Amino acid sequence: MESSSDEEEVRTFVQVLSEKYSPENFPYGQGVVVMPSPPGSPVKDRLFLPSRLVLSDSGIRKAGDRSDIAVFCAHVVELDLSHNQLNDWVEICDIVSNIPHLDFLNLSMNPLRGIELEPSVAEVFPRVRQLVLINTQISWDTVHTLTQHTPELEELFLCLNGFNTVSESQTSCPSLRLLQITDNQLQEWAEVRKFGRMYPSLRTLVLANNSVDSVGDSPDTLQRLFPNLRSINLNNSGLSKWEDIERLNFFPKLEEVKAMGIPLLQPYATHERRSLLLAQLPSVVLLNGSSVSKGEREDAERLFIRYYQDYPEQELPERYHSLVSKYGQLAPLAEVDLSPRCTMVDVRLGDRVESVSLRLEQTVGDLRKQLRALLQLPTSGIRLFYINREMCSVLGPEELKWGSRALHSYSIRDGDEILVVPKVKSRCSSSDL
Repeated sequence: MESSSDEEEVRTFVQVLSEKYSPENFPYGQGVVVMPSPPGSPVKDRLFLPSRLVLSDSGIRKAGDRSDIAVFCAHVVELDLSHNQLNDWVEICDIVSNIPHLDFLNLSMNPLRGIELEPSVAEVFPRVRQLVLINTQISWDTVHTLTQHTPELEELFLCLNGFNTVSESQTSCPSLRLLQITDNQLQEWAEVRKFGRMYPSLRTLVLANNSVDSVGDSPDTLQRLFPNLRSINLNNSGLSKWEDIERLNFFPKLEEVKAMGIPLLQPYATHERRSLLLAQLPSVVLLNGSSVSKGEREDAERLFIRYYQDYPEQELPERYHSLVSKYGQLAPLAEVDLSPRCTMVDVRLGDRVESVSLRLEQTVGDLRKQLRALLQLPTSGIRLFYINREMCSVLGPEELKWGSRALHSYSIRDGDEILVVPKVKSRCSSSDL
């Protein structure tokens, strides 16, 4: 009796499809095909089905009636089955085999650990171009079976599957353009290099959040293994030597690199990290997601020369010599004094004149406090006027009214004058001075 009860609780693809896309639950809209139920189908009335089906997190474990899938999904091109309970490749293949135009399939978060795919069953993926298998704990044998029977596969996502090694397939997948294998446990380049042999047309390789500690092949080997690679993501990897960055130049078509969060860059200041990376990668046009302008590249290469020009000859990287041949030996940048600027002015209060050093980054309000203390003025208030010695005959005194305005904005120079006028009942204007 318990077994029968369990069987009744198993949710099928057809059941979930009919529930989600029934007229009551799914509003009719653009891109939706109205599918009448075939004779004898348990699905009532009709379904409003888009070409992109999202059936994630729905408890699906079985396919259901294959004839219903074939009728309802003849126009479907994308299918998201992530976060379900599919743990049998036969059931998955029953679904896929009845969706003839399927282009995108997401099986992420389904429990596929230890579930092998028989080659005789796998011949149902002929048109799939994007396959997402994140956190399925799928085996490499099953990955290889899938790639061998998916002749148009272009993008493969294998994140969070606990891989610490790569089991190499004897049959390559020449159609694959993108491999994303982030958040696994790969450490040695000897494992990564296997991707080059298995996927000879690879253009994008995303290795972020693996502990890969080197790029350990010769120039000839890298050119041969990755002849088409245009983008590599090494964020949060274990790279710790500049030689590994230099070797990236041996990928013949590489133009985009991501390398943030690597041990190599930790000792450097934030503004140095991008420049030193960029100077080492002359062919890269996108670095860490940002495009590289001609001006930024030149600035980075000049910084690189100046950074290393005092190093001993035996410690200079190879790139240093090529950049010196391009720009020549560069003089060190002039040191800029960023200490607060000061100027000497005469402060006049009636017949009393004091020479005062002013810090020009302070505000008019700060100056009021300084002069009250210096001249021992009452708290009733003062008015301040700035007199430019060179232009006073033309401009006259300028009142310093705004307490929050910085003194440097008045272009005060040595020898100019600050006139202090105590506030009295009979107010005085600058025209009276």
